[in-house]
Amino acid sequence: METTSSREVYRNPWTRVREDTVVLADGSTGVYGVVERPDYAVVLPAQDDGFWLVEQYRHPLGRRSWEFPQGGWPPGHTGSAEDLARTELAEETGFRAGRLRHLGRLDDAPGLSTQRFDVWLATDLTPGPPAREASEADMVQALVAERELVARIRSGGITDASTLAAYALLLVDRA
Repeated sequence: METTSSREVYRNPWTRVREDTVVLADGSTGVYGVVERPDYAVVLPAQDDGFWLVEQYRHPLGRRSWEFPQGGWPPGHTGSAEDLARTELAEETGFRAGRLRHLGRLDDAPGLSTQRFDVWLATDLTPGPPAREASEADMVQALVAERELVARIRSGGITDASTLAAYALLLVDRA
């Protein structure tokens, strides 16, 4: 596939949307809408026989969602993938990780977006105060036993794709 032209159709500080005109393998042309967003981190804070999850309101869904702590750098900030994982963990839960182990790097939605995310296992947790952003002011957190996490996944109580993918990477790491 070859891109013959590209134009920006939308931009804000967090997202850029472009429309690419492409030539397909059979010679026909097509149009792709591509969402460009910065990469992010997903952190699995493990303690005892469970994980710390956060619940927050997700505007696009119109409901609250239980997830592993996750997020990206605010516009204008940068750092390593590990720095981002440590920052998100501390910001959303208040925990600092004595150990942080990289489990993998995944594509968020490769048919739609350039965004990728790194998955980290955080252990040896030390509590501290969270430093949540204004959009996270209503966030709550809970230690969820792994068997309860699995039950919530089975029942449809946890539907966040990056949380599910991160847990799958952990299961593969254990195998």
